[in-house]
Parts: sequence; C-alpha cells; structure tokens
Amino acid sequence: MTTPRLTTVPTNTGQTRTGSVVEFTGVTKRYGTHLALTDFDLTLAAGELVALLGPSGSGKTTALRVLAGLESTDAGRILINGDDVSGVATSRRDMGMVFQSYSLFPHLSAGENVEFGLRMRRVPAVERRERAAAALALVGLDAHYDRFAHQLSGGQQQRVALARALVTQPRVLLLDEPLSALDAKVRVGLREQIRRIQTELGITTLFVTHDQDEALAVADRVAVMRDGRLEQVGTPEELYTRPATAFIADFVGLSNRLAGVVRHGFAEVHGITLPLLDPSQADGPVQVFVRPEDLTLAAAGLPGDSLAGTVLLSSFLGSLRRTSVLLEQGGTVVVQHDVRERPEPGERVVVRFSGAPVPVEPDGADTTGARPTPS
Repeated sequence: MTTPRLTTVPTNTGQTRTGSVVEFTGVTKRYGTHLALTDFDLTLAAGELVALLGPSGSGKTTALRVLAGLESTDAGRILINGDDVSGVATSRRDMGMVFQSYSLFPHLSAGENVEFGLRMRRVPAVERRERAAAALALVGLDAHYDRFAHQLSGGQQQRVALARALVTQPRVLLLDEPLSALDAKVRVGLREQIRRIQTELGITTLFVTHDQDEALAVADRVAVMRDGRLEQVGTPEELYTRPATAFIADFVGLSNRLAGVVRHGFAEVHGITLPLLDPSQADGPVQVFVRPEDLTLAAAGLPGDSLAGTVLLSSFLGSLRRTSVLLEQGGTVVVQHDVRERPEPGERVVVRFSGAPVPVEPDGADTTGARPTPS
C-alpha cells in the first residue's frame, strides 16, 4: 500500500488538533518523608513546548508522571483545558508518551507497533493502517512499515515510538529523556525532528531532560527545577543571559566562578569592576559568575580590564576553542574564543573582561578564588 507523505496526523474529522492548556496548581508529591514536588505551579500554553530541566532528583520526571497519571498527587490540581484530571485514570487523560527506552514490541513490525494504541481503541483495521502509515511518514519512516525492531537502528526505533505516541492524536505529548540512549549525532538530528513535528502539529509538549543543550535548543520555555520546586521559568535566552538565581547561573551553561566583592552596585574581581545583573545586591563578599564567552585572550602586557595568567590547556571544539588559564592571582578560568587563536600550554596571556553584567551570590563555603563550573 502506497501512502503519500503527510505533514500532520489528521483527526477523524480531517482537522489537525490544536494544543491544550496544561496547568499544575500547587501540586505536591511525597514518597514517604521525601517531598518530590512542593507547591509546584506551572502552566503550558496551547501548542507550547516546555522543557523541564534540572539535576538528578530535582523532581522533573515526577512532574511528568503525575501529569500522565502514572503517579497520584498528595495535594494540588492538574488541569487540562480547565478540567481537573487529578483523579482521572491514565488511559483517560489522552496523553502520548515517549520514554528513554523504546519499548517496542519485538514480535510486531514498526507499523503494527504504531497501530497498537489504535487497536486498543477499536479503530477499524483499514483506518488503523492508514493512520499508522501517516504517522510513520511524519517521522520519515514510511518505507519501514514492515520492519521489526531488530532491523531498525536506535534512532529509528525511537522515531517509531514517537509515531506511536502521535498516532492517537493526544491532547498532550510527554517526552521523558527520549534521546539519552542515542549517540550524539543521532540525538541532534532527532531533537530537531521532534521540534519540527511538534511545531507542525501544534501539540502541547512537556519534555523532560537533564541535557542543557537539548532544553535550550528545542524549548519555547525552559523550567529549571531544584529540590522539587521551580527555580526559574523563561525562554532559553532569558535563562542564559539573565539567570534569576546563582543556582541558574551555575547550572545553565558554563560559568567561571570568581571570588569578589560588591560595592555600591558593582562587583569587583581582582581590582576589575563589573556591572551587576541585579544592582540592588547588598554590599559584601560574593561569588561572581562570568561566562567563558565574556572573556577574551590578549597578548601579555596590554592594559585594561584584564588579568595576567598562563595557558594550561586549549581544547578544539569544532566551531570554537575553550582555553584554561591559570591566573597570577590564583585559580583557573575558562575562556571561549575563535578557533583561529591557538594558545599553547605555558604561554603567557592576559584575560580581558567584556564588561557584560554578571550575576553573583553571597560568599559562602567556596572562597578559593576562580574555578570553572562545568556545564
């Protein structure tokens, strides 16, 4: 049977379903004495893709599971288009789910795997096959209908799982670390495909990931979680350039942490004055967060807002380089720069500051000077 490539999975009426509004309102979830979610409030607009990002144990997967109905809530409500679904069974919430493991039935073909949810809904056989073929075409696997899981690559299997989640025309799509089992190149390609499909269908999507690159690349907004609470919700650009807290500055992207002091609305680091993201910060010792791209390398001896140091290591990363510099004042910073600059270990350089506004946190246990914070 030949089925033309489609750009949407049509509903039974021939219309593409629009996204639903999802609201978490004061949701709390306990596991024994552990609070996995505490007063969790988050709204997903119709057709929006929101990524839940956070360290392990922050509660992001728990939030997805209570939305799916796989876990009950201890307090609060979950609304879909204004209807409270907190007590509704998973099978009646109309969610499409894709998990880290592909979970394909090995004895069924790709097409039969995609058809499975329709079969459970007693959709007639001819319509099942047409809709499954359309869903596979949507993920670029229209020629793989009759192949079994062992005949597919990992990326292809996950695309089958995505097609299976979409074919039932769910109100909400839930993605729980769907790319973490794939190699780097396949991950990039598939995340771009997920975003394209999500945009074409206009389906409201909650994407759980620990990978910052994924979250920043695909999401309309990113919700960063910490200890069961939301730390900040915003566009990828907002989180990266205007972190609301020191945790966000430290967690999202790569930052250098330097010991400094706040005086009269500015941060001072080894004699260099930098503007603050929050000029209302109280005076006193602080840790200052500086992005590697807000530092540049120059030849030793140049004047200006710079610190002298010695190159420890320079790493080629394709489109850019990151160079670690041991500062004369103590500590190490990472500088991100053009690949055509090739500093050698042992070379004397100066690190110059761009003067971009910086976030800070009151000084605490870490007073060792400068150190790079890994992404």
